Amino acid sequence: MKRGFLFIFISINARCFLGAIPADTSALVPKPVYGREARVISYLLDHYHYRKLVLNDSLSEAILKQYIRELDNNRSYFLASDIQSFAKYKDQIDDYTRKEDVSPAYTIYSIFIKRYNERMSYVLNYLIGKSFDYTSNELYEADREEKPWAASVSDLNEIWRKTIKSQALSLKLTGKTPDEIKDILKKRYERFQKSFEKFNAEDVFSLYMNAITESYDPHTNYFSPKAADLFKQSMSLSLEGIGAQLTIENDYTKVARILPGGDADKSGKLHVNDYITGVAQGKEGEMVDVIGWRLDDVVKLIKGPKGTYVRLTILPSKTGISGTAKEITLIRDKIKLEDQAAKKSLIHYNANGKELKMGVITLPSFYMDFEEYQKGNPDYRSTTRDVKKLINELKIENINGLVIDLRNNGGGSLAEAIDLTGLFIKEGPVVQVKSSNNQIQLGNDDDQSITYSGPLVVLTNRFSASASEIFAGAIQDYHRGVIVGESTYGKGTVQRVQGLAQLLNEAEPVGELKFTTQKFYRISGSSTQHKGVEPDVKLPTALNPEQYGESSNPSALPWDVIPPASYQKCTDVNAPLIASLNQSYQDRLQHDVSLKNYLAEVDELRQNLRQKTISLNESVRKKQMEEDEKKKSAEKLDTKLGLSKDGMPLDEIQKLKDEYLREGLLILSEVITKRIG
Repeated sequence: MKRGFLFIFISINARCFLGAIPADTSALVPKPVYGREARVISYLLDHYHYRKLVLNDSLSEAILKQYIRELDNNRSYFLASDIQSFAKYKDQIDDYTRKEDVSPAYTIYSIFIKRYNERMSYVLNYLIGKSFDYTSNELYEADREEKPWAASVSDLNEIWRKTIKSQALSLKLTGKTPDEIKDILKKRYERFQKSFEKFNAEDVFSLYMNAITESYDPHTNYFSPKAADLFKQSMSLSLEGIGAQLTIENDYTKVARILPGGDADKSGKLHVNDYITGVAQGKEGEMVDVIGWRLDDVVKLIKGPKGTYVRLTILPSKTGISGTAKEITLIRDKIKLEDQAAKKSLIHYNANGKELKMGVITLPSFYMDFEEYQKGNPDYRSTTRDVKKLINELKIENINGLVIDLRNNGGGSLAEAIDLTGLFIKEGPVVQVKSSNNQIQLGNDDDQSITYSGPLVVLTNRFSASASEIFAGAIQDYHRGVIVGESTYGKGTVQRVQGLAQLLNEAEPVGELKFTTQKFYRISGSSTQHKGVEPDVKLPTALNPEQYGESSNPSALPWDVIPPASYQKCTDVNAPLIASLNQSYQDRLQHDVSLKNYLAEVDELRQNLRQKTISLNESVRKKQMEEDEKKKSAEKLDTKLGLSKDGMPLDEIQKLKDEYLREGLLILSEVITKRIG
């Protein structure tokens, strides 16, 4: 299951806890307050959620499936008979919840504990230290989410035999001796047991409640008191670290998003979909194996005081979990507003004898310094103010065209998305917002001034979300600019947070509920939800929409349309222009060396991301690793310049290692030349 990236690191996720089980499992019983919280949450969702769903038998079945998935997403612990025994709850969770009874969560969890202990006993007492035959042509299924549940204990034993064999082979290929392999694996699984002692009754309740809330939609979440505090810290950007949001995939910590301004972003050493397998403190600290750890424990290791070093062992996304591990060093820092702010650059390009100057404004988020605004500071920072200033600076340079880079921009202030659009249009509606009572409000740009009226390209990717989609959609609907890149994330909903303490008279702390209340629509009437914004020129992507983005969530609100708003389209972009740009792009696919190489890299990454089985044959795995190293060496030695169709160097554009930006600039250059004749 994939979550919205903004909340991925604070939502309680059982995959974070598939370590060890506390010795005293009898302590995991629900407090009476949990039942009262559950009843109030179900009332709020029934009456105030946008979807207007009622917690019923049908929803109960979806909740049960989700809760089981959270506990055992890779189907490595429960038996098929266990799953069958849970079927009695499939039409009862709604009834239990209204009766303030959350016991099904703890009954199911007690079975999970039993199965987990059996697996740990099998691993520690039998598998670790076992001699494996690495010449056989066995395959390890790394992703079993869609596989049948194990019918017997012997079936589970076989699953775990291959799991440990794969881990042992990975260590063997790094040069570890049999004794070292045994010691590493033994400590790894013993550490699972120790770390899991922190798991408590509140964690079970949080897990269960999120299975309920997320059945309404993926952005509706329950925050325990602890998780609510973490959420508030994240919104204030007060956490110090490397600038990466993490999630758990099976037993691996995976990079979900790189935050602008952190060292992960600035250094370029860490990327989305990389796996983190080890963490070490400072330049010489011992590398701690973190495979199978709880997510919050991994985050604690990575976080630390500003200016200190942290070393990570990663499996790069390009090669996946069967590839060669490498070590990187990052510097912890506090991400400031300045790091999130818009930045500009100027690119020179000779297009068929015409000297062009093209501006690029990179926009990591839609931000506003609310604190300074509330203080009455006339110089408070905001997206629109900063971008306007940068555009004016670029206009002094006499730019011929402009790229707005929204890649990996997860959104932010709706007001800023509206105001930013206003810099490029005279006036008019930018977004429609529909409430659960079917009322529709328009978000308008009322400023008739235009800051920039020249050729415009907007770059997007799969992680451009929310406010980014509003801006890109409006620019496209107004025919004001050309959208280039990947389809956007598809997050077209609005949430509010309700503290449960205001509704419950409880002596002990209670949590908060974040739930969906509104939905965004473009001025054309099309929702940005689910489908996102489709680019005019679609560049290659390795990401499958079914795995990444809103459409990867089974409970995501659907795409739909409402009547369009009244607005006046520009004449900057039309169908013949888009057709011409796409034809030129197709021509470059045939002739441009740099683009061809990039396509090959994308195709390889796509295959790696889709790979669900790993060879347990040592010679096969070693050959794969050697091929990966050869490719890396070839990349370092490849100094060929990108060439245009006629074989001429591409000036400053050819120096760009960022192929998406390079293509965006080439497309912009064509828009410019067609416009100026």
